[in-house]
Amino acid sequence: MAPPKISKNFINGEWVEAVSGEAFENINPAQHQDLIGLFPRSSGEDVERAVTAARDAYRAWRLTPAPRRGEILYRAGRMLIERKEMIARDMAREMGKALEEARADVQEAIDMAFYMAGEGRRQFGQTTPSELPDKFCMTVRSPVGVCGLITPWNFPMAIPAWKLMPALICGNTVVLKPAEDTPLSAYNLVKVLEDAGIPRGVVNYVAGFGPEAGAPLVKHPLTRVISFTGSSEVGREVAQVCAGSFKHLCLEMGGKNVILVMEDADLELAVEGAVWGAFGTTGQRCTAASRLVIHKAVYRQFSEIFVERAKALRIGDPLDPRVQMGPLINQTQLETVDRYIAIGKNEGAKLLCGGHRLTGGAYDQGWFYAPTVFGDCSPQMRIAQEEIFGPVVALIPATDLDQAIEIGNNVVYGLSSSIYTADVNKAFRAMREMETGIFYVNASTIGAEIHLPFGGMKQTGNGHREAAVAALDVYSEWKTIYVDYSGKLQRAQIDQA
Repeated sequence: MAPPKISKNFINGEWVEAVSGEAFENINPAQHQDLIGLFPRSSGEDVERAVTAARDAYRAWRLTPAPRRGEILYRAGRMLIERKEMIARDMAREMGKALEEARADVQEAIDMAFYMAGEGRRQFGQTTPSELPDKFCMTVRSPVGVCGLITPWNFPMAIPAWKLMPALICGNTVVLKPAEDTPLSAYNLVKVLEDAGIPRGVVNYVAGFGPEAGAPLVKHPLTRVISFTGSSEVGREVAQVCAGSFKHLCLEMGGKNVILVMEDADLELAVEGAVWGAFGTTGQRCTAASRLVIHKAVYRQFSEIFVERAKALRIGDPLDPRVQMGPLINQTQLETVDRYIAIGKNEGAKLLCGGHRLTGGAYDQGWFYAPTVFGDCSPQMRIAQEEIFGPVVALIPATDLDQAIEIGNNVVYGLSSSIYTADVNKAFRAMREMETGIFYVNASTIGAEIHLPFGGMKQTGNGHREAAVAALDVYSEWKTIYVDYSGKLQRAQIDQA
């Protein structure tokens, strides 16, 4: 095993210890004896220093031409390519996702760096005719200021990149507070940006826990944008704080995503997509397929194949290239999954496989859990309503497409949904009716691409989107400009008569 890494915060272009001198341990969730590193346990004092540095750097960064800002992001993308394997292995080790998935996580950061680098030359506004003569009208994007970015552990490089890159290309400065479970991946991203030539104070990194570092960042009077990805409970608290000072706020929260399997579906393809959606990243994705609504005509056949495939998944050390599913992130998440297993049993759901922690041998050194499938579930059961964030799936029978759609929409979340069918009419009806921000046809609920908006409806978010051009709206303000060259006072609507 590699020796533990001793890391610091990155504030005003320098790597510094937390003001308190305290640190916390970063533990490998697959091998508890593997101490990955020690990271600063930051407090409000560290946040204060970081936000002040970002505020001071903003004055010059906002005036740096956007194409020049893009060149730095482009260099960062090239460096991420060069370091991809090293970063992916660090990620698999600290987060527990299979190495193949960790590589994909880094690739998302690469893609976002290149995409947003290009937006440095494409921050288009509008020119439009005025309603008065000798008057010119246009719109331009303006940066907002200091952005506080609070990111989760399940995509420890992709999601920070989703937030960092658009914020930077718009001319904002940032303070990044990554999840305490995965500080190394965020550190690696910030180190790349430093090496790519980001100016002092433009990007700041503060490691630590939510109440101690995240909350002061949200509350700080100098942060003008907060972007948060995490639970709906914490997101609600963040929204309440931001409302008081009218900060820009982008929330990406929970999901209870559904795959609809119709009677005419290619069952082999549907099972393959459902297994990937349910158990990829050990079910620890906001887009994970935790509900499968299956037409009664194929319910038994689909269930048997799906359970067989779930049992056959190779589970173990994510650094082993043969492994398909790694551990849960921590003890708390394991206990949450255990609690929902008990809830499902008490509700009368039929446990078809799994339902227990994996033990024996190497499993005893990590938070490993068996892929779990509940059958014959009612749509109202808690295991079919609440986000579990683990390898637990509820199978729900439906009589037809209308009932399947009704079941699919009958949750408080609205992030991602999918349908497997050979009937284009059914596909388009579901596409129109499903109350989710993302919809797939004959594909799983996971697999978003960075050049398309990402986000959900209902209690999944607050209406904003990450990725693509849509992300620029979170990190910029529209300014409307009128240039009157008539040489006289023109009073808009008054002088039209």
